[in-house]
Amino acid sequence: MQTEENAEDRKELYHYQKEDIDAVFEKFEGRPDSYHLLYQLPTGGGKTVIFSEIARRYIEKYKRKVLVLTHRIELSKQTSKMLKSFGVKNKVIDSNIKELPDYDDYSCYVAMVETLNNRLKDKKFHMDSVGLIIVDEAHYNSFRKLFTYFKNSFFLGVTATPLSSNIELPMYETYDELIVGEPIQSLINKGYLAKAVMYGHDVELNSLKLGINGDYTVSSSDELYSRSIMQDLLLQSYENRAKGKKTLIFNNGINTSLYVYETFKAAGYTIKHLDNKTPEDERRKILSWFKNTPDAIVTSVSILTTGFDEPTVETIILNRATRSLTLYFQMIGRGSRKLPNKDTFTVIDLGNNTQRFGLWSDTIDWHYIFKHPEQFLDNIRTDTDIESQHVYEMPDALREKFKKTPNMEFDVEKEYALATEEKLKPKAVIDKSINQHAIMCIENTDSIPEARKLAKELDQDIEYRVKQYAKLLAKTTKNYKQWLIDDYKHRLNIMIGKLYLQHYLED
Repeated sequence: MQTEENAEDRKELYHYQKEDIDAVFEKFEGRPDSYHLLYQLPTGGGKTVIFSEIARRYIEKYKRKVLVLTHRIELSKQTSKMLKSFGVKNKVIDSNIKELPDYDDYSCYVAMVETLNNRLKDKKFHMDSVGLIIVDEAHYNSFRKLFTYFKNSFFLGVTATPLSSNIELPMYETYDELIVGEPIQSLINKGYLAKAVMYGHDVELNSLKLGINGDYTVSSSDELYSRSIMQDLLLQSYENRAKGKKTLIFNNGINTSLYVYETFKAAGYTIKHLDNKTPEDERRKILSWFKNTPDAIVTSVSILTTGFDEPTVETIILNRATRSLTLYFQMIGRGSRKLPNKDTFTVIDLGNNTQRFGLWSDTIDWHYIFKHPEQFLDNIRTDTDIESQHVYEMPDALREKFKKTPNMEFDVEKEYALATEEKLKPKAVIDKSINQHAIMCIENTDSIPEARKLAKELDQDIEYRVKQYAKLLAKTTKNYKQWLIDDYKHRLNIMIGKLYLQHYLED
């Protein structure tokens, strides 16, 4: 077996990386050749560095070949380069490789799962002497089809989140054991990862629908996040928290991302759009521009969550909701690389994701998730539960438009209790709220059209009050709540005209 001697670019291993490598090699001893081991380490912790050193040591110690499996060509190329820096002579098996006449010339192979499976199925390859198979991004399940070809090989799966992408194929059925690496907070404390400064906005997600994969559908996400109110919230959040910083925006649908592109462009910002249909040459140019432009903004879909490493990213915006813990960590992890002048990065959450999963740096019991994924998924907070805790706070910019109104407080629960005490119908609460909103609009404008225009900016306040009111009623359907909101806005317009007329007659 050969390794390349020129390893000038080899990375210096950190203490925790050396400890984890030793722990993996301890598991090699006394285990059957077909043992399957899973290793977890956060994004940014250096998984590729670690398994490159594992490959080097394994080849040197056991004199057997190593195979690294990836699911994307970009990851294959990056992995090959890293292995080479550790002195591991390797070859990438991509769609152009039809045969392996030089099989004995390499100690390590890096292969795309589908390509390798096709070659083995067609009996084009005969990969004997492979003792160790390393599976990158092991939470994906595509590599399982290769088991039959490597029944006597040791499998090492590597992932930041040991939770299967397919609930029907839990990881505890694939792997015999889990090794958990250094947690995120520890890597931050020791100076290996940047600290996330997280900001969130309470977002109403009741229009989102779940797909068969357990996450929100692209169509329902596009419908919600393409709305002008959500585009305005995104732009305002960027301007308040991230203006001038290198920013990566994650979306769930191409339509949403294109809306984001147009919104930011119209506001005078330089922004590029990327999705999985972007031609490779154009994608390369955009990422080069992103790397070299200090205040660059990229809005993306399904393309930069894995295999993308740009340490200079300063802000991550989650312009989407997800019920995938893996995706949540992958998106935020894109900003976690530490630099000499970068100790922190900003995360803006516009999908209640932090309320669903906790802070990015929170401690997670990965052993529990590995052994009991069904229970973990069943206990993820529902949108109804999350939104029941939301409290609406009027943005400062909107509050300024009502500066002639000193007090805009309205406690729905308190007013409901008063109405009950005075034996009034519950709708008296809504009547009182509408009256207050109408007075607010009149006090801060000079005409009925201006007041009605200002009333349209109260949509979020109105929806919050109506939902608080609906919760106090015995049972309300989604359709009834929507009817209440629509009726409220209609009656508010009428009340504005009525109060203006009364004011005119009094004068």
